Amino acid sequence: MLDWNPALYRRYEDERTRPAQELLARVPLAAAGHVVDLGCGPGNSTELLAQRFPQAQVLGTDNSEAMLVSARERLSAARFELSDIAQWTPDVAPDLIYANASLQWVPDHATLIPRLFSALAPGGVLAIQMPDNRSEPTHRVMREVASESPWKAPIGDADKLRTELLPLGGYYDLLARNAASVDVWHTIYQHPMASAAAIVEWVRATGLKPFIDPLTAELKASYLATYESRIAQAYPARADGRLLLAFPRMFIVARRQA
Repeated sequence: MLDWNPALYRRYEDERTRPAQELLARVPLAAAGHVVDLGCGPGNSTELLAQRFPQAQVLGTDNSEAMLVSARERLSAARFELSDIAQWTPDVAPDLIYANASLQWVPDHATLIPRLFSALAPGGVLAIQMPDNRSEPTHRVMREVASESPWKAPIGDADKLRTELLPLGGYYDLLARNAASVDVWHTIYQHPMASAAAIVEWVRATGLKPFIDPLTAELKASYLATYESRIAQAYPARADGRLLLAFPRMFIVARRQA
């Protein structure tokens, strides 16, 4: 994919940060020495970690140079590095590995999740939040439009553009045998949006990227116009004229034996 756009991502920063805050609130650590934010993006989640654990060495990682530039400008209290989560290993066993809305881009969770958990220090915590919206209209329509001409050929198999997530119980099973505790839950956020165009703007920063990045400027424009038209049909106006965007997310917090 093309590099990420931090400015576009930050247009809905409050909404994106809320699940990060709620994930961190359930982390059962009074203190931490080493904290890692995997897939830190523009640093909004890393800032939460630095505030929660002011004495910790905080590291933010991302595979986007643009996001890391934005994160460094935002936060001097943390260190940031370029890395791929699929190959990432810590230099020092962390007390907290925190992954907010990042692991859904990484394949093979059956291997990835236990590997990250095993990298923790004794008593350490793995905290994960992932969008679980593959079945929502926003994402069904992405795949629907991508399966049609003239967009199908350059996009390819739309079903393979996102990692297939496990059921919530599957993540519990991956961790439960070796954990002191595992906390899993599912939340469906309801975001009032001004218009179908606003919903498209939201998903352009994240879920739409692998669909539109391979397209020429002309094909991108026609794809987005078709997509927006169908989003308008899928999300009827509410009593105040706004559209209500349902956004399911799954949360996993697992603590290693001390």
